[in-house]
Order: sequence, then C-alpha cells, then structure tokens
Amino acid sequence: MPVTKTAKRALRGSLKKAGVNNAFRKSFEISLRIAKKEKSQKAVVKAGSLADKAVKRGLIHKNKASRIKSMLSKLTPTVSTKKSKKSAKK
Repeated sequence: MPVTKTAKRALRGSLKKAGVNNAFRKSFEISLRIAKKEKSQKAVVKAGSLADKAVKRGLIHKNKASRIKSMLSKLTPTVSTKKSKKSAKK
C-alpha cells in the first residue's frame, strides 16, 4: 500500500483510469463479436473505429488494430463504383 500522500493520490487516479480502460476494452471486444456475427457494414465500421480508438488510448498495438481492421473488411462484400474505361468510351 502507498505510504505518502502523493502515492495515495496516484493510486486513486490509476484505479480510475484502469476502470475506464477495462470498460472500453470490454465494449471493444463486444463490438468485435457483434461485427463477426452480423457481418453488417454498420457493425464493421463501428468495430474498426473502436480499434483505432484503442490504439490511441494505448490498449492495443497499432499492428494488431491493422490486423483486426483487415479481418473485418473481409467480412462485408465490397461494392465497386468505378467504371471501366471501355464502357466510358462507348
């Protein structure tokens, strides 16, 4: 246990931050599970956004977030909006 006044204050702050981080981590993991299950565009975008926020907070490494976002992007079918050059010339 902390002895000095500043150490006690630091312990209180770190416990609060740990609680916030754990709550965010839990919501992130739940959104990943939902995105994998539903495979909807909205759920995938939300999970990708939370992955970026987790990196910003220092909860996960940026390469792990990149892997997660790559995996999520494979869940939804991509819609191509580009026209080919041959059809544009006709």
